[in-house]
This record gives sequence, C-alpha cells and structure tokens, in this order.
Amino acid sequence: MSKIAFLGAGNMAAAMVEGLINSKAAAPTDILCYSASGRSAQALAARTGIQQATSLEDLTAEADTLIIAFKPQHLSTADAALTALTSGKLVISVLSGKRLETLSKVFPQARNVIRTMPNTPSQIGAGITPWCAARALSIEDRDTIESLLTAMGRQLEIAEDMMDSATAVSGSGAGFVFEFAGALCAAAENAGFDAETARTLSIETLLGSARLLARSPDSPETLRNKVASPNGTTEAGLNRMAEGDLRGLIRDTIEAARLRAIEVSQET
Repeated sequence: MSKIAFLGAGNMAAAMVEGLINSKAAAPTDILCYSASGRSAQALAARTGIQQATSLEDLTAEADTLIIAFKPQHLSTADAALTALTSGKLVISVLSGKRLETLSKVFPQARNVIRTMPNTPSQIGAGITPWCAARALSIEDRDTIESLLTAMGRQLEIAEDMMDSATAVSGSGAGFVFEFAGALCAAAENAGFDAETARTLSIETLLGSARLLARSPDSPETLRNKVASPNGTTEAGLNRMAEGDLRGLIRDTIEAARLRAIEVSQET
C-alpha cells in the first residue's frame, strides 16, 4: 500500500491508524497526519510513530490516499488548496452526513471519492463500516479501501441511498446497545447486586450472547427460543418485553435516527 495521509487526527483517525499498524496493513513510516492546530496530530504521531506533516502540501506530497477525518462541520470551510492538492488522489471521507455530491464538489479533481460510516467499536478493530464510491473503482483502489476499512473491523459496500439507514443501524446503533447495557446494569443493581458485580454479569452476558449470535447459523429468534423454557424465567421476561412492545420501540428508535440522518445529509 502506498503512503496514506490523514487530514484530521481525532478519535476516528486514531482508530484507523492503530488498526492499520496493528494489522500490519501499513507501517508507521507510510502514514502521515495533519491537524489545523497541530496538537492532535502531534499527539497521534508521538503515540503511534507515524509522521506529522507540517502543512497540507507536506501531507499530500507523497500520499496517494487521503483520509478526510476532521469534524464534519469544517468541510464547508476546507482550504481551497485541497482542490489541486488532491488531484488524481483517492479521497476517503469518514465525515458523518456528508454526501458524495458534496464531497465531490470539495475534491473535484480526485480520481475517486469514497463516503464511509464507521462506528465507535472501530477503535478496537471491532467495527462495521458501510461505504460507497462516487464512481466505479479500479481493482487497486478497491483493494486499498477494503484494506483500510478492514483494519477497523468489517466493511460493507452499499448504495448511497442506504447510507442514512446504515447511519441509524450501525453508526447510531452502537449508542443504542450501550444504552441497553446501561439499563441491564441498572436492572441488575435493582435486583440486589453491587455495581461492580452488576456490570460484570451484564457485560459478560452481552459479550457472550453477541459471540454466540455471530458464530451460530441460527436466527436471533431461534437462539432466543433455546433460552426460553415454557413457563420459565426467560419467558416471563420476554412476555414483559412484548407487553411493552420492545420491538416497536426499537423500530421507532431506528426510524428516528434515520430521519435525523436524512436531515443532516440535506444540511450539507
């Protein structure tokens, strides 16, 4: 893989850099980063051994791939010099809500522009990143994209008109899972456990259940039914969930997030 440049050095850039290095998809000497203030780039370079660029020109001079990883609201005020500096390069955006049409206007001379939607588990290499491209990809560019995104976990190419739904399901979905985990911890405490024990029981149950779901050919419903015995404790809890229309609540939660994602995309 040729040199990779990160414009922005926040949490998502750090997750990608660490994933690339840990998976040996790229060496620290092949990665550069730059941030407007210089502070976050300096910290990331010191922690990972990558190079800190001193300017946009320095950042893009030898890099063939540029990762746009600053705050989404800063895209509208991006340095005009990036138009020429990204000429012929592969530009990959991790900016939430920024559509390919908008990105292509900022980087009109890029050989291709990619929109991605990573989620926070990417920080530990356990993420899922949906993505789409502005134009048909060469074999080499597809390999580059898949290597970059696989360093954060799994990747999935989808149509752009599904990106807002992906934002709701996998992007925001991590937050919904964390909320459920918090609720399970609180319920465990209410059942009489101290906070530490409640957290251990709740988190290990979530981890084990997720691993079983990922490795089993069975559907979530089949696995659920294997836990529930007639007239048993699980069935009693599931009946209470059904009374509260848990599935309807989750459906409405995803829809609320999806509609907001559409609004954010239209603001660009």
